Amino acid sequence: MAPASRLSEDAPPAVQALVASLYPAGNVEVVFHPQCFFSHGHFAGSEAQRADSFVEVANDPDFDALWYARGGYGSGRLIEAVLPRLTPPAREKAYLGYSDAGAMLSALYGAGFRHAAHGPMTHEIARDGGEAAIARALAWLVRRSPAALEPSVASGGRTIAFNMAILSSLIGTPWLPDLSGHVLMLEEVSEHLYAIDRMFFHLAEAPTIRKVAGIRLGRCSAVPPNDPEFGQTAEEIARYWCERSGIAYLGGADIGHDAGNKVVPFGGL
Repeated sequence: MAPASRLSEDAPPAVQALVASLYPAGNVEVVFHPQCFFSHGHFAGSEAQRADSFVEVANDPDFDALWYARGGYGSGRLIEAVLPRLTPPAREKAYLGYSDAGAMLSALYGAGFRHAAHGPMTHEIARDGGEAAIARALAWLVRRSPAALEPSVASGGRTIAFNMAILSSLIGTPWLPDLSGHVLMLEEVSEHLYAIDRMFFHLAEAPTIRKVAGIRLGRCSAVPPNDPEFGQTAEEIARYWCERSGIAYLGGADIGHDAGNKVVPFGGL
């Protein structure tokens, strides 16, 4: 279902054809809730429609996962309307998405849900390399395949991943869990380097972020040109703020707003 923005109607047949080819025994089914195609301004339906659909799918024991159709914006608007209505079957589900999905995934993880993860959404089918992204997401959703994971996850320990703008917006709210001891992976898209620096300022100066075990930087893509040039790359910005704030910089992460985006379970393996 689509807690944020509307999904293209071209996506379901392409995803379902791929599912049929990957799982010819018919033991895997992806169901697209009608709400994915609702329209209400920027959103895939009104807040009530999106919240009700989320709760409906999450609480239905016949579904093993709630897979984000796409990102965009709008998940954070639903948290207060969704969390109190979730029942025990919702706690057994996997929840997969990234970007705007991070707001809801963060709230779920903070509420003790054990199977939330950053990873590809069904909207990826429209990207170059999208079939590989969908296959990777399904490999994690269906059988928790280690091959779907961001490589550093295999080393153990607690992990979590966010789009930088989403994480920055969660600081100071009740929906950011305790990140103590977590390896925090970050990615961003379509932001100027000065804006990435500003978000790192907010993150690195926040006491809750300073409790992490370290930061890994994923891809910062589609960066608009600065005039004048900012003078540091995204990685140099990350290293600067980590060193200044006493946070360990652990290197790169294979995540980003692209078809190569790997799965990062909230909390680790």
